[in-house]
Amino acid sequence: QVQLVESGGGLVQPGGSLRLSCAASGIIFRIYAMGWYRQAPGKERELVAAITSSGSTNYADSVKGRFTISRDNAKNTVYLQMNSLKPEDTDGYYCTAKIGTIAYWGQGTQVTVSS
Repeated sequence: QVQLVESGGGLVQPGGSLRLSCAASGIIFRIYAMGWYRQAPGKERELVAAITSSGSTNYADSVKGRFTISRDNAKNTVYLQMNSLKPEDTDGYYCTAKIGTIAYWGQGTQVTVSS
């Protein structure tokens, strides 16, 4: 059974930082591309950052220079380091594991940026 479990969300003030983690089980983690998406109620889910199995990364323009995605294949975990957070970063953040046409999703973790 595949599971992706996100953690690390919470309430943070503007300008603050959070690190999200996504622990995967039930897959051969190292061969999957991993990503973080975010979604606000009533809006479409959008890509925040992604990392391939070989470590190449890409980011949404809105988070470039502030967010960093990384992976630890020994721990079957992908991370999203979020710095200089803004109120508009407030969303549910979802982890995904993809290979070919197969995609698995976590349940999400809420990030709220507010003073």
